[in-house]
Amino acid sequence: MFVDKVKIFVKAGNGGDGGVSFHREKYVAAGGPDGGDGGKGGDVVFIADDNLSTLIDFRYKKKYKAENGENGKKGRCTGKSGKDLLIKVPKGTVVREAQSGKIIADISNDSKKIIAKGGNGGWGNQHFASSTRQAPRFSKSGFEGESYELLLELKLLADVGVIGYPNVGKSTLISVISKAKPEIANYHFTTITPVLGVVQNDGRNPFVIADIPGLIEGASDGLGLGHQFLRHIERCRLLLHMVDVSGSEGRDPIKDFETINKELYNFNKELTNQKMIVVANKCDLATDDQIENFEKYIRDKGFDFFPIMAPINYQVEPMLDKIYEELSKLPPIKRFDEDFFKTEEVFYDDKKDQTVSVRKENDIYYVDAPWLKRILKTIDFDDFESLQYFQKLMQKKGIIDALYNAGIQEGDTVNIYELEFDFIN
Repeated sequence: MFVDKVKIFVKAGNGGDGGVSFHREKYVAAGGPDGGDGGKGGDVVFIADDNLSTLIDFRYKKKYKAENGENGKKGRCTGKSGKDLLIKVPKGTVVREAQSGKIIADISNDSKKIIAKGGNGGWGNQHFASSTRQAPRFSKSGFEGESYELLLELKLLADVGVIGYPNVGKSTLISVISKAKPEIANYHFTTITPVLGVVQNDGRNPFVIADIPGLIEGASDGLGLGHQFLRHIERCRLLLHMVDVSGSEGRDPIKDFETINKELYNFNKELTNQKMIVVANKCDLATDDQIENFEKYIRDKGFDFFPIMAPINYQVEPMLDKIYEELSKLPPIKRFDEDFFKTEEVFYDDKKDQTVSVRKENDIYYVDAPWLKRILKTIDFDDFESLQYFQKLMQKKGIIDALYNAGIQEGDTVNIYELEFDFIN
């Protein structure tokens, strides 16, 4: 089964929590805090695999999670970092953030791409020792790893895309000029998945050609198979528009040509700017007038025109010469620019975002400060020094001022993410 669009969820590993421990050794008095730092969480990494040609595996497994980092250990030992999760996808896969539709990565080469970064590990209590705080019994918890809902779209990497109505001879042409063996029969939608072939001719540089199936009127709105596969045309450097010039199925070749071009425009206006060569197939079934009238129409539109008979390789060579000539002048296969990271703040940084808000409900003052959640996990409220550290932090980060601005009085109740206490001035 050919699957070229799926939605999955990925989660990078969380960083390990910092350790809380104290050095204990014979003949070493007051060894001091020696809790190590937490290990970094594993990243979620995507890489192209030439052996894959479909996204079908992602239909059965939807959630992917990298390893968490280990917690810090005693003896100032840093916890082990979590293993990266390597996800293999077909070459040509575009990775989007599902909600915004913005592109995170275009997996079109062999380089690895980090899609979700693992969280950094938290500091152990060794970092919090000072001349006045010699036995800190608190540490910092690790940062959470990034998580995303992703939309994966496979857009084939092909130099030339063959487009046209069903049963005009696209598959036959590809079987003649390459070693591809698509199914060929005299009925519509014989080809139900894109077919790739490599064309090698007279020692010239090979190029990849793709049969894009299922284009009919209304394809851009989902009729036929066109809506499913039109996306594969977007990367093609050159379009080969094939038409049944004989009108053997009762259609007008000029109308066929106009209809397919309209569907390209409706799907993506940029497709109408791509270089196009027009190929008139089934010339053996057409009259001279049919060929001449269609050729005049095409040339008046400014397109190159080649009449062929694909099954017997008639006049195919001049068409190939023109394809080679055009490809030598055209830019390489399109790569999609990443725009998600440029416009979105995706890495949470509590040094940058330290907003605090306070609301009063039923005589309770609720503090909302997302950056504070991570810190609360590290505080030991039964330890005086840890509690003192938390009080200084509230003063330094503006939480106390925000409570005063909200009208708090001594003895009122404060709630910080289910932690409740009475306010004392």
